[in-house]
Amino acid sequence: MNRQPPREDDLAPTDDAIARHREALKARFPLPAPSKRSRRPAAGTFGLFAAALALAGGLLWLDPAYRSEDYASAAGQVQAVALADDSQVTLDGASRIRVSWHLRSRRVELQAGQALFAVAPMVYRPFFTEAGSTRIAVVGTRYNVSRLGDDVRVTVSEGRVSVRGHGDALLLTPGDQVRVRAGQLGTPLRTDASAAAAWVEGQLVFERTPLGEVLDALQRQAGIQVHLADATLAELPVSGRFERARLDGLPALLPKILPVELKTGTDGVSTLSRRGAKK
Repeated sequence: MNRQPPREDDLAPTDDAIARHREALKARFPLPAPSKRSRRPAAGTFGLFAAALALAGGLLWLDPAYRSEDYASAAGQVQAVALADDSQVTLDGASRIRVSWHLRSRRVELQAGQALFAVAPMVYRPFFTEAGSTRIAVVGTRYNVSRLGDDVRVTVSEGRVSVRGHGDALLLTPGDQVRVRAGQLGTPLRTDASAAAAWVEGQLVFERTPLGEVLDALQRQAGIQVHLADATLAELPVSGRFERARLDGLPALLPKILPVELKTGTDGVSTLSRRGAKK
């Protein structure tokens, strides 16, 4: 379900957010009027002021969310989402995100599918993307994230991106791509970043992409489901460029470029099995 993005004034910078809390604290703990006999504040005043500062500091440290919204796209649909901070998120087919706004940060969880991010820079309010066990931190940049279960692929087009799994973080620059499998960072590779985001323009470009990811993209982009009879087939590499409008012919092409056979059952479900495998 789609929700309207929050208003611009709901996404004030951190200083404005602190100011709002400061005014609330002042209303909750008003300072006593100074005595004519002495302008020296009472000890209790210092205690109230310290408590107010501690509460404001705690709010900033915890970085609570004050608003969130969900967006989802249908299979075969590419949906552009304009966020209230001027960032842009483009959803691939059958993809879901949750956007949450915090006092000190902006966060998007990629729950399924693929998304292209163009992040508006805000030095004091970083933009975090979470996908399974993978966390991506930026200030302002452009990058593509695809997710299949807990396997995540991050490709950077502009700026710099920090990618963290269960262990250390990697700093990626334009043209870098890394695959994170179950929270474990792989080795960064150089790639054509524009090819990784070509799906926005209606093309799928694969560069030794695992077959499992190709079939996931096929289902998201065209609603075509193909099963694998052998889970090990998911790692077979696929390369090529395909138009979204012609994806219905991709399953029949796979046996020509991979050691697989395609069978379609009486129920209409297609299955890929290893060529020559015993039935």
